[in-house]
Amino acid sequence: MRHCIFVHCHFALAACLFGVLPPVHAESAPRPNILLAIADDWSYGHASAYGCPWVQTPNFDRIAREGLLFHNAYTPNAKCAPSRAIILTGRYSWQLEEAGNHMCYFPAKFGGYVERLAADGYFAGFTGKGWGPGIANDADGNRRAITGKAYSKKKAKPPTSKISNNDYAGNFEAFLSDAPEGKPWVFWYGTTEPHRAYEYGSGVRLGKKLTDIDNVPGYWPDNETVRNDMLDYAVEVEHYDHHLGRILDALQAAGQLDNTLIVATSDHGMPFPRAKGQAYDESNHIPLAIRWPAGIKTPGRAVEDFVDFAGLAPTFLKAAGVTSLGPIMQPTSGRDLFDVFEASGPVAGRDHVLVGKERHDIGRPNRGGYPIRGIRKGDLLYLHNYATDRWPGGNPETGYLNCDGGATKTEVLQLRRSGTATTFWNLCFGKRPAEELYDVAADPDCINNLATSPKFADRLAELRQQMESELKAQGDPRMFGNGDIFDAYEYTSPSTAGFYERYMSGEKLPAGWVNPDDFEKQPLD
Repeated sequence: MRHCIFVHCHFALAACLFGVLPPVHAESAPRPNILLAIADDWSYGHASAYGCPWVQTPNFDRIAREGLLFHNAYTPNAKCAPSRAIILTGRYSWQLEEAGNHMCYFPAKFGGYVERLAADGYFAGFTGKGWGPGIANDADGNRRAITGKAYSKKKAKPPTSKISNNDYAGNFEAFLSDAPEGKPWVFWYGTTEPHRAYEYGSGVRLGKKLTDIDNVPGYWPDNETVRNDMLDYAVEVEHYDHHLGRILDALQAAGQLDNTLIVATSDHGMPFPRAKGQAYDESNHIPLAIRWPAGIKTPGRAVEDFVDFAGLAPTFLKAAGVTSLGPIMQPTSGRDLFDVFEASGPVAGRDHVLVGKERHDIGRPNRGGYPIRGIRKGDLLYLHNYATDRWPGGNPETGYLNCDGGATKTEVLQLRRSGTATTFWNLCFGKRPAEELYDVAADPDCINNLATSPKFADRLAELRQQMESELKAQGDPRMFGNGDIFDAYEYTSPSTAGFYERYMSGEKLPAGWVNPDDFEKQPLD
C-alpha cells in the first residue's frame, strides 16, 4: 500500500508549511455532508450483506447495495480509543503518541477531521459514543469538541435491558433540524452497541434460534452458552442497524440523502476472547460500506482491495475540498479512498494493511501493554509479539482486563479451571511466541501458526521486512528501540493509575468491564 509518509523529523516543517496556508475548498460542486455511522465492537462478516444468516442488517445492506461493500477493510488497532483516534486524524496509532493507547490523553497537536471541517464551515455534531475513553483537551486545557456538539437529549425504550436508551436517530434528527440551511454538515453517529454487557438470552427471547448460527470459531467451545452469547451480540448489532435505517429515512425526507457521503462501519472486532483487543483477523477486520452517489463511479460493487481507517480522514477532507490541514491537523498518513471510488475493479497497490497495538488495559505490572505489529497481505497474516513474557489478554490475577467480561469468556475460563478443556484457554489467553503466521484463507480462525514451517520461511521473512520497512518510514518508535515510551504514558483516571500494584496489595478497585469470576485465585505460570 502506498502511503503519504511523514517521519518524525519532518513533522515540524510539515506543520509549519500547512499552517501558513489559508483554508481552501473547491467551489465547483456542492460540498457533501459527511456521516460516519460507527458501531462499537462489531466484527467483519456479521451482516446479511456478507451472507451472515444470524445477523440481519437491511440498512447496512442498502448502503452496500447503493454504494460499495468492502471485504478487506481494517482498523490498524483493535481497541476503541486508538482506533477512533486513527479515524479522526488519518494517522496510525504508532504515530499518535499517547493517543496510541487506550484510556489516554489525546495530544492537543493532533487535530481531527471533524474539527478541521468545522473550521472550514461545516456544522458538526455527534450522538452516542464519539472518541474515547480518554481526555481530549486543547493546548489551554479546555475540552475539545473532537467529534462536534453532543446531541443526546432524546431517549427511547431499548429492546433489551443492556442496550442504551439513547434515541440515536431521534438525536440525529434534532441535529439535522439545527443545521443551518445551505451549510454542509458532518455528523458522527456512534452507538455503544454491540459493546458489552448483554442481556443473556435476549437473542432467543427476541426470536432468534441457536441453530441460526452457521459457524462458531474454533477458539471457543461450540455450546449453548456461547451460541446464546453470539445471538445476544447479534441483537445489539441489529439495534445499530435499526437506527441507521431511521437516519437514512430522515436524510431522504430532507432531500439530503444523495448529497451525503455515508460510511457505515465499526471500530474493531467483537468483544469476545481472541477478538477485540488482539491482532488476529477477527480483531482488526471490520465491516465497511460506503454510499456517495456523487463520488462513486460504479455503485453496487464488492471491493476486494485492502483499505484501513487511516484513509477515512483524508477521504473526508478531499471530498470537502479542504486542501490545508494546518494549524488544526498534523499531516495525514493514510491513503484516501478516491482511487477506489473512481475504479470499476481492483486498484494497484492495495494488497496489504499494517496492524498493531500497544497498551490497551490496566491489568499488568508497571503499566505494561502488550505490543504487537503485523501485516496482512493477500491471504497471509504475520504478527510479531514484542513482549512474549507478558499475558496477551491481561494478567490472570487481575481478571484478564483486556477482554471484556461475558458469557463466552467465563465459559472458556471455567473449562480450564475444571480441567474439562484447556485448548480454548490457550488460544484465547495463553502466552504466545515472538512470531505468528497464518494462512487466513485456509485458516480464518488463525489457529494453525505457520511461523516455524520451512515451507513459509521465505514468505515470513518477506512480510517481516516489508512491515518493518514501512513502520520505520512512518516513524514508529518501536522500530527504533523506543517502544517502551507507550508504557510510560499516564492513564487519565486516578482509579487506573498503578492498578496492578494497588490491586495486588489488597486495595479494592473497580474494573466494571469484567466479571468477578474472571479473576484467577491461583497464580498461573
